[in-house]
Amino acid sequence: MAAMPEPNHRRRLLVLAICCMSLLIVSIDNTILNVALPAMQRDFGASTSGLQWAIDAYTLVLAALLMLAGSTADRVGRKRVFMTGLVVFTLGSLLCSLAPDLSWLVVFRMMQAVGGSMLNPVAMSIITNTFTDPRERARAIGVWGAVVGISMAAGPLVGGLLVESVGWRSIFWVNLPVGLVALALTVRFVPESRAPKARRPDPPGQLMVIVLFGSLTYAIIEAPHAGPATVLPFAALALAALLGLLLYEPRRTEPLIDLRFFRSAPFSGATVIAVSAFAALGGFLFLSTLYLQNVRGLSALHAGLWMLPMAVPTFLCAPLSGRLVGTRGPRLPLLIAGGALTLSGVLFAAFEAETSDVTLFIGYVLFGVGFGFVNAPITNTAVSGMPRAQAGVAAAVASTSRQLGQTLGVAVVGAVLAAGVGASSYRDTFVSAARPGWWILAACGLAVLVLGAVTNGRWAHRTAERTAERLESPEAREAARSGT
Repeated sequence: MAAMPEPNHRRRLLVLAICCMSLLIVSIDNTILNVALPAMQRDFGASTSGLQWAIDAYTLVLAALLMLAGSTADRVGRKRVFMTGLVVFTLGSLLCSLAPDLSWLVVFRMMQAVGGSMLNPVAMSIITNTFTDPRERARAIGVWGAVVGISMAAGPLVGGLLVESVGWRSIFWVNLPVGLVALALTVRFVPESRAPKARRPDPPGQLMVIVLFGSLTYAIIEAPHAGPATVLPFAALALAALLGLLLYEPRRTEPLIDLRFFRSAPFSGATVIAVSAFAALGGFLFLSTLYLQNVRGLSALHAGLWMLPMAVPTFLCAPLSGRLVGTRGPRLPLLIAGGALTLSGVLFAAFEAETSDVTLFIGYVLFGVGFGFVNAPITNTAVSGMPRAQAGVAAAVASTSRQLGQTLGVAVVGAVLAAGVGASSYRDTFVSAARPGWWILAACGLAVLVLGAVTNGRWAHRTAERTAERLESPEAREAARSGT
């Protein structure tokens, strides 16, 4: 296929805007849904584990399919896969709004996620191939991160307003016009691109990823309610799938995920940081929503307003983080992010921040600052230094880590909360039952802080350079040497 001419600056910005629209509907879906959880709980008579599944069915499928979507897009065409994702996601959103019970809602959320898996990693790959200048790309990724802040700010407010005025089903209607507009603009303006060498499918690897993520999540969510005879087989299945991946994938010429990526300390660090940061986000939103509405008795709209002290700093800090990554590298933003996330978790865990308006406000602001600074360095580190032909897969690993983190955050923190509350009411026992969950979130912040410092030094950069050399094909190295 002949190389396409590089788009001009205005065209590049338009492509960035279209990609950000896809991120907006995928990201806003979770923040809107969190605010609607208590209303859904009343309508469906759902338990805590039922609410966990309403969130995790989406993030779990996303995590399981993102790597497949990234490699498929590199092979068959990023624009084509991106458009398919928009259609499936928009249709899934419509069906979610019509779900007759919680089981069907979970099924339709999984359909949404199939579409969503074709959006974020593919969009990031499109951005990486559109913005080739490292500084320009870092700024573009900062804008991309700011969209997460917009979704966090708009999601709870829009969701709260819709839940109170129309009902929780209307939260899924928001995706319909955005998805259709993004689809029309993609057809017109986004150029098609592929990796120079197509990667072959890896069905056994994909199956093991699905089994690993699904079994692990099921075991964690159901642990407080089901006995060991139910949970342990799923835990064993998850372990077997993990061992299978570690043994099988290195033997393939073109694996679903090239484990050599993880020889790069910055890439490995970014992966674990993404899991930790987004586990903190998933757990934070889950605990906050249930506390504000079920314990404090706030309406969905007022609970959404209380999320603003977290959402606004995320929105403001994301582009600043992108600029810092572009000028000074990822270490400083990660240190700021890890420190703020840790302090927020400790404030809730050790000082019961939710019991006072002042400390609740401070805890939310700290979390918003931390989460705002973490996104840009994760993405930039994941794709920087990798051969451009591997951009889709590298971006998909970063996106998978985010979704897996959010899935595990909701699963683990929700399980801890359910075990602590037991048969009591939320109002009576929530603060004490949530304390272990807040300590878990503080530990996630500490992981971001430590790994941000350790995996971004000179030694770490040397491991990234060696990894990139191993990953690059002999043909690409020869072309680079000859200047072609």
